[in-house]
Amino acid sequence: MALSLSSFNVWIVAWFGLIPLFFVLNNQSWLKALISGFLWGLVFWSFTVYWLVHVTLPGTMMLVVYLSIYTAIFGFLSVKVSGCRFYLKMFFIPAAWVCLEYLRGHLLTGFPWALLAYSQYTNLPLIQIADFSGAWGVSFLVVLVNYVLYVFLAGRKNKPLSLLPLVLIFSFCLFYGFFRLAQVKVSAPGKACEIKISVIQANIAQELKWDKSAQGYILQSYRQLTRGVFLDAPDLIIWPEAAAPGLFGQDKKLFDEIFVLAQEAKSNLLLGAVSRINENYFNSALLVDQNGQIDGIYHKLHLVPFGEYIPLKNVFPFLENIVPIGDISPGKEYFIFEKPAKFGVLICFEDLFAELSRQFVRRGALFLINITNDAWYKQSSAASQHFAASVFRAIENRVYLVRAANTGISGFINPQGRVSACVRKNNKLIFVPGSKTENIQAVFHQATFYNRYGDLFVFFCFCFAAYVLIKYSLRLKGQAK
Repeated sequence: MALSLSSFNVWIVAWFGLIPLFFVLNNQSWLKALISGFLWGLVFWSFTVYWLVHVTLPGTMMLVVYLSIYTAIFGFLSVKVSGCRFYLKMFFIPAAWVCLEYLRGHLLTGFPWALLAYSQYTNLPLIQIADFSGAWGVSFLVVLVNYVLYVFLAGRKNKPLSLLPLVLIFSFCLFYGFFRLAQVKVSAPGKACEIKISVIQANIAQELKWDKSAQGYILQSYRQLTRGVFLDAPDLIIWPEAAAPGLFGQDKKLFDEIFVLAQEAKSNLLLGAVSRINENYFNSALLVDQNGQIDGIYHKLHLVPFGEYIPLKNVFPFLENIVPIGDISPGKEYFIFEKPAKFGVLICFEDLFAELSRQFVRRGALFLINITNDAWYKQSSAASQHFAASVFRAIENRVYLVRAANTGISGFINPQGRVSACVRKNNKLIFVPGSKTENIQAVFHQATFYNRYGDLFVFFCFCFAAYVLIKYSLRLKGQAK
């Protein structure tokens, strides 16, 4: 299963990667099922988030153990309803998986990384259902296929009947997907505009980013790449997260040089910077207009635990020794930038949280931008795993999403989830410098079902899972009497 979320994107593996686990769980006690699920999680997460060791080995080990608890619970729930009728269990298993993915994405600030849905980010027809179910619907479908194939291979009775519901559901998803991909989107007159955007990928090594002696080199790298897109006459130029090699609000001379560059470009410039306001530090996105003036600032809302702040450090002070970092303060506002058209910014792993993207679009954003820095994780699967999440945010809200990443992957994703262009050099997407300019449509559109109602699909999964658990528990209690 981990192979489906690797840099090689072996997406086909996801459709049968859970079958061995189901065979192992068959006829096990609840205790053995817990252990089996936990061991499965240890292997899966070790291969999936191995790249975190470049930041912290103890933290990686702690995270892998924590994430494995969810698959342990999945193992327990799978055997808990082992005596249920097939059709109830057939939908309970994927519903339980979705509920656990959702909880993992929200508890303790949330870690919605490597949802099973993300393994299918290049499988465009099947993932179009995300505009009403979110990514959760795709995860549900992947687990459903795994479980029905397991039942078929296990030699259970009524094999054709067990496959029929799956064929119907899968056919509907494919039909809906091809229908959505074939739709011609016609916007209301005067409600859409074409915007030319350039993304800059400077490929600055992480060990240089906060080295004072490297400030000149970093600024020159961005200046050279930015001047390289002047002939494209973009309406907006985007630098990645924390691109500015200094503190906004403190290093005035450095930022004055950046503001002059925006004037030279005769373009709006969006750049990531760490800003200092009074005694607080923020991970920010600054918009500099064509006159070299600040036109808006967004402070990151959802911070990375153990990356930008240490949760519960007053209760557990030893955590500072495991991951020694400085404290970043969270922002408080869904800020919408106005130039050259309304857009929202997702900084770093904020694009993993579908609710953030929903709120930006609900507040008027016509397109989304993700600025990030994945240089921490070296040449690993982290960049492609991160990029996959952005594809779903574009589909869920049916808007363009533009990414500018320090070391990649930087590119353009259209409202159907299709990657229209990426920064590429010598056929490499990561750890190469470059730029890319593309036109996008900033479209005033009707909100998607998902944008309007959010995680309603997950709510139904929770209700159904609870119904099955309660019904089966009452049945067992009645049999005991």
